[in-house]
Amino acid sequence: MNALAIAKEKIGKPYHDLEFLLECFREVLVESGEEEMARCIPWINEGAYIPAEDLSEKHLQAYSIVFQLLNMVEVNAAVQNRRQIEDSQSMDKVNGLWANSLKMLLDQGLAPETIAELLCRIRVEPVLTAHPTEAKRSTVLEHHRELYLLLVQRENSMFTAIEQEEIRRQLKLVLDRLYRTGEILLEKPDLDSEIRHITHYLVNVFPTVLPVLDRRLQQAWEALGLDPKLIRPVNRQPRISFGNWVGGDRDGHPLVTAEVTHDTLMAFRLQAIVLIRRELVRLVKNVSYAFDYQNASPVLKARIAQIREDLEGEGRDAFERNEGEAFRQFVSLMLAKLPIEVKRQHATELRELPGSYHTAHELLGDLELLQGSMIAYGAELAAYEEVNPAIRAVQTFGFHLAHLDIRQNSAFHEKALAQLIGMASIDGQQFLDADQEGRLAFLNRELETNRPFSHPSRDLPEHAAAVVSCYNVLSRHIEKYGHEPIGALIVSMTRSLSDLLTVYVLAREAGLTAHTPEGIVCILPVVPLFETIEDLQGSPRILKAFLEHPFTQRSLAYQRALRGEKRLIQQVMVGYSDSNKDGGILSSQWRLYEAQQALAEVGRETGIAIRFFHGKGGTISRGAGPTHWFIKALPHSSINGDLRLTEQGETIAQKYANRINATYNLELLLAGTAAHSILHQFTPREPHPFSAILAQLADESKRHYAALINHPCFILYFSQATPIDAIESSKIGSRPARRSGQRSLEDLRAIPWVFSWNQSRVNMTSWYGLGSTLEKFRQEQPDDFASFKEAAQYDPVIRYLLTNVDTSLAATDEDIMKAYASLVTDVEARDTILSMLLHELAKTRQMLKVLLEEDISKRRVSHHYSNLLRASAMNDMHLKQIALLRKWRQQKQENKAEAAEQTLESLLLTINALASAMQNTG
Repeated sequence: MNALAIAKEKIGKPYHDLEFLLECFREVLVESGEEEMARCIPWINEGAYIPAEDLSEKHLQAYSIVFQLLNMVEVNAAVQNRRQIEDSQSMDKVNGLWANSLKMLLDQGLAPETIAELLCRIRVEPVLTAHPTEAKRSTVLEHHRELYLLLVQRENSMFTAIEQEEIRRQLKLVLDRLYRTGEILLEKPDLDSEIRHITHYLVNVFPTVLPVLDRRLQQAWEALGLDPKLIRPVNRQPRISFGNWVGGDRDGHPLVTAEVTHDTLMAFRLQAIVLIRRELVRLVKNVSYAFDYQNASPVLKARIAQIREDLEGEGRDAFERNEGEAFRQFVSLMLAKLPIEVKRQHATELRELPGSYHTAHELLGDLELLQGSMIAYGAELAAYEEVNPAIRAVQTFGFHLAHLDIRQNSAFHEKALAQLIGMASIDGQQFLDADQEGRLAFLNRELETNRPFSHPSRDLPEHAAAVVSCYNVLSRHIEKYGHEPIGALIVSMTRSLSDLLTVYVLAREAGLTAHTPEGIVCILPVVPLFETIEDLQGSPRILKAFLEHPFTQRSLAYQRALRGEKRLIQQVMVGYSDSNKDGGILSSQWRLYEAQQALAEVGRETGIAIRFFHGKGGTISRGAGPTHWFIKALPHSSINGDLRLTEQGETIAQKYANRINATYNLELLLAGTAAHSILHQFTPREPHPFSAILAQLADESKRHYAALINHPCFILYFSQATPIDAIESSKIGSRPARRSGQRSLEDLRAIPWVFSWNQSRVNMTSWYGLGSTLEKFRQEQPDDFASFKEAAQYDPVIRYLLTNVDTSLAATDEDIMKAYASLVTDVEARDTILSMLLHELAKTRQMLKVLLEEDISKRRVSHHYSNLLRASAMNDMHLKQIALLRKWRQQKQENKAEAAEQTLESLLLTINALASAMQNTG
């Protein structure tokens, strides 16, 4: 019995669907004259085994498609399973979604009125980034989306046999197109293409999901027997917005210039207004009530008259278009007032006229007036059902689409400031050479005045020019369009108070400060990013000093008034990737937990709400894991009703490529944040019961991990036993793989670091050090170990950690690991590091089995058999990649540049196919 037959027997439907799709693919190949290729499709052909040396580029292309089909049927199976549970049992039986989360609050004794009152305070913001982890071209992703929609259509039992056959024909057409489309990026994507990629989700996916999300909350509320009127108004529902790093994140990315940032802000403004126009066009069609303007309330009549006057001739034309239908006339005037040029029914470019809306807030006021007028007219149902989606769209996307963050490294800021100091005929090197006390003395003096170091007409040195030109763009944009389009100024590798105060001084140079009666303020939030374990441990001290600084206190008060917030808010970003690279999975996870606890406490002491921004990636090593479990495992009171987190690379497509999955993932995020934020307000804040033990285990685990990565042979082993050099040569993102180009582990970005270990099936970043640590714990503290084992069944933090490690171990393969180790030319380095890896892997597997008791094949049946199925077709691709790596490296050594480039293309195909198989990169 082959792997697919076993999976069909154990799991059922998804693998029957896979067989159907593979048969369609086989037909496509046969009809294209590719009979030999058709016989090589894994799982449906007896004896489809292809020796690694015979795998061609076409085979790798086909395998990549095959694995994508497997991913699709498993996603679809999860969707159908959730639907079946909600239909046959009840909505609250699906973990993490609205009904389940609301029931949890009700079971805790909270009144529906209390929950409704607190829901509107919830705010969630996914932040889309273009970190280089998406190995597929945008064109290919579009084909995948079309394929998935056709797969979903097959679920409709109403279709006739002829209609089902048409779906099958369309499926084959897309598969044919996919097979003939180049899978890999032969050139690095430029920033324009990355911006278009992100814009697709912001304009075409998320707006369609918002009404569904709101409806899901209402359905869950009513399914639990609660009064729907409690949450019917939009202002009683949780808020979601979106952030963006593409065009703003310049940490080690020299291509993100001031011009790029300006173009991104303007492109997003245009697309936001296009999106809102689309919503108003829908609305104007649906409010066709016979209601004469003369019968409208004085407030509505006055507003209509005002807009007509503002727009002059265009206002007259819009008003006269639907005589006798006052609501339609009002929406038509809103459409005419949008700052956009429309030709042939298409919005083409921005057009700022004196009578146009200047901010989205003005439009929001008109929509709220429309809704109130419709309720007064008697059309209450339509007032909520029709107008709420428009209000939500404006609330969510405004005229900016997504908040653009500006991120830069603290070391870059230091050099920029030193260069600016030099422009004022002061020795900037003295600032760089000064200790923390000396730097703070200088910065504090400077923050007492609002004078710049240089004149706008003078040319600045490289680092100063990069920072000041970017900040100038922000200053001009804010002056023209307000603060809403800009998120924050994020400081990577924050290691001291001076790193943050330096940004205040730099902001002063570009007019991002303002005078107030209390003193000078910064108009944009300055956000620390704590990344390494050492930085996380020092973060409470740095944050406390920052929040107690008079300049920060004035700035936070100014920003609160600017944004209409009810409380002072300081955003703090915590990094999952570098902390893991620095100390391994257990040390990283616990130190992140500890840091958030301590940082939240600093916020309470200073009376400032901490808004945590989680810098998560797409793999377990970089913070990934089931969303509802991730939120549940956060420290008590740290969520605070306000959560930001990054969505990176291939994770964006996996979560949001289709509306059904996008709705599910956003619902998990919203419902989880709401439920645990509300619950924490009514439960005591206590230390984690295993905090002392987890701290001890974190230190021990880090010691083992450090012994590996600091071993004299490690760098050589890593550079040869993984495809890191090929990944660095890949074209999967516009950003360089290294921050400053230095050939060191410290300079290597966390993404290619994790990606290379995943490709070689080692995955050491998500388990190394844990086995030895747990073994020692069991031997030396048996009673504590027994308690820890019991807690693994119910404690969210311990369970989340162990489940994620368990997932990673299931994808780790000792035989493949050994095969990659054969690439290491130094025998001592190979044998030493491989032995350490295998020894620790065996211990970790053993200790996980002790803690979790049952084998993964019983605990997580679907996951286990999915891995078995994938592995059966991946092994030869790994061997092909190893052979190509050996050949490519030899060609480079012999200076055969042209041959090496051809080999690299084949090598990148293996990377792409394996990434599809494992469903992640870095």
